Amino acid sequence: MKLPVMPPVQPMLGTLADQVPEGEGWWFEPKWDGFRILAFRDGSELLLRSRDDKPLLRYFPELEAPLKAALPDRCVVDGEVVIVSDGQLQFESLQMRLHPAKSRIDLLASQIPAAVVLWDVLALGDDDLRAATLQQRRAMLEAEVTANARVRLSPGTTDSDTARDWFARFEGAGFDGVMAKRLEGTYDAGKRSLVKVKHVRTLDCAVAGFRWHKHGKGTEVGSLVLALFNDEGQLHPIGVCSSFRKARRVELVEELAPLREGATEDHPWAAWGAGQEHRPEVKSRWAGGRSLAWEPLRLERVAEVRTTQHSGRRLRHPAKFLRWRTDKTPEDCTMEQLEVVAAAELAELFAADAEE
Repeated sequence: MKLPVMPPVQPMLGTLADQVPEGEGWWFEPKWDGFRILAFRDGSELLLRSRDDKPLLRYFPELEAPLKAALPDRCVVDGEVVIVSDGQLQFESLQMRLHPAKSRIDLLASQIPAAVVLWDVLALGDDDLRAATLQQRRAMLEAEVTANARVRLSPGTTDSDTARDWFARFEGAGFDGVMAKRLEGTYDAGKRSLVKVKHVRTLDCAVAGFRWHKHGKGTEVGSLVLALFNDEGQLHPIGVCSSFRKARRVELVEELAPLREGATEDHPWAAWGAGQEHRPEVKSRWAGGRSLAWEPLRLERVAEVRTTQHSGRRLRHPAKFLRWRTDKTPEDCTMEQLEVVAAAELAELFAADAEE
């Protein structure tokens, strides 16, 4: 492979903002919820690289033929690998695809096939386009890419009102927010030159336990185990809140000590078997070797937390603790807080999946 832009290349990144930017000269796109990729094609050779330059094509073999059909013969493009099902982006299904066994990869490729959404081009033929403006690069991308059932171009707009409408409605389809890019901007690899406006919500969660901090077992609380009740009255762990300062981690040891007494006697999870998938301590390949051991607490505390993303019934990232809600009981904390309405546009964008 010999292209004007060769791996490793870091994709352009974003800086978090509270609202959609106003004014002229902006290009807005939905913020897709998948695996960021750079695709390098030189004739019959095709590479898919993750944000940290890991090879991904082996996990998504079903994408090779559609990408070769869609892309020009020699190019480097920027985008996202996603899985779309029932009109929604399914990040949890996408995580399942990173499996070490080829037989499992092939099975999942047929059961939950992935797609690619593209939004930028870094190189075309012998030309390095990183110094070109986004407006020029987008025009070339639209002219050179032939969309198909598995390869799509991301929708985009210069209208901030449309972007705000997307931000409000697309969350139900699994979108993470809105990206804002300068039309006159160049491709600044590895730099935070983009603006990302993400969904932020607060949740009232039952605190069912805690985990010790990795550097202070017995002396510092690292995170609180958060849970919500479903319609049947079952308590499900949804994630943790963390990022406490050291002084606060030490304070929490004493503050939570009374709740540790007799915590296992009537704990909603006490009767679960060791293999239950909902138990917070169950390890997975996504834990990266981190200990997930936890300590139960009597179910008496409610924490208000701030979070940006969730996948189904789980928080994608640790939440931020805001305050204790002494005016609420754990039973008041229900899954209804996570419910959002799906937007129709995603299903329409990938409607060809069912036709081709």
